[in-house]
Amino acid sequence: MPDGDRWQGYDRGRDREPGNGRRRRAAPPFGLADVVGPSMVPTLQPGDQLVVHYGAPVRPGDVIVLRHPMQQDLLIVKRAVEWRDGGWWVLGDNPFTENDSREFGTVPDDFVLARARVRLRPFGFLKGQRSPAALVSWAVSAVRPVRSSVRSERSVSRRLRAR
Repeated sequence: MPDGDRWQGYDRGRDREPGNGRRRRAAPPFGLADVVGPSMVPTLQPGDQLVVHYGAPVRPGDVIVLRHPMQQDLLIVKRAVEWRDGGWWVLGDNPFTENDSREFGTVPDDFVLARARVRLRPFGFLKGQRSPAALVSWAVSAVRPVRSSVRSERSVSRRLRAR
């Protein structure tokens, strides 16, 4: 996928061992995901990690992990915009990438795997800065909740009005 908005993490859809049909141990309700690619910029940056909640209810504005409708073995991160006939309309936050519902239409609810709860900023973001002030700045900003688009749009519009 050109914009690389793939997600790497545990696939909860496969809960039986191959061959014998026995159930595997129950997977934890939370997991980590690596963000690859620019489709969710500015909300998520390549290299960010997400704490995701498997099976959590999805509301419009939530950042979710889902199966790509055209390549089900590919997992992607998008924002759930609204429910339409047959599934979720999902978009990336980056207006310059189009690997989302504008390209493949609605996504069936069965393809939604998890909801993003927290973004973890990578330590490498400091790019060699090891001063105490840089470390403190990183520590304060490293963990942030992933907010719905409604709240983030309001904060952006307030900033724009203030300029």
